[in-house]
Amino acid sequence: MRQLQSLVALALFCIGAAVNLHAQSAPKTAGFRDMFLEQLKDVETKVTGLVEAMPEEKYSWRPEEGVRSVKEVFLHIAFANYFLPSFIGAKPPAGISPAMEKAPVDKAKVLETVKSSFAHIRQVVTNLPDADLDKQTKFFGQEMTYREMLFFTANHMHEHLGQSIAYARTNHVTPPWSKKSD
Repeated sequence: MRQLQSLVALALFCIGAAVNLHAQSAPKTAGFRDMFLEQLKDVETKVTGLVEAMPEEKYSWRPEEGVRSVKEVFLHIAFANYFLPSFIGAKPPAGISPAMEKAPVDKAKVLETVKSSFAHIRQVVTNLPDADLDKQTKFFGQEMTYREMLFFTANHMHEHLGQSIAYARTNHVTPPWSKKSD
């Protein structure tokens, strides 16, 4: 009987250790907000890295007439970071309009504007109650949830990050995160 109790105790100990080991090694699941903020941090780092890496004399470069210039793409990302959250109830600061993309600003002002726009959207998402993620909104006539609107916003950022990477590489600028370490 004692031997059986010892075997049961050993089996329970092993099961407990296995469960504990699995819990430690299992991937942590994050909620939508955490995943969005993680993506936001990544795209912000890359966009601001490109804003800094592109020489200011290349800010007026565009692949062809009628297409946004380097500077206009950066400012378009900033504008969208203010504008798109307005569809989930966040008011952009005064003076935010599509015209900001064409504003005659220098590299330092572009960087400041881009950083401020990312801070704005980070605050909006951080302060958005979980219960509101499934609220409905209209985006140019299309019904979607706040969560879907944020997903669209993240996709928009990544679309223009890709455009900025192409612009940088065309102008012989290597994105900072992809440089080979010495």
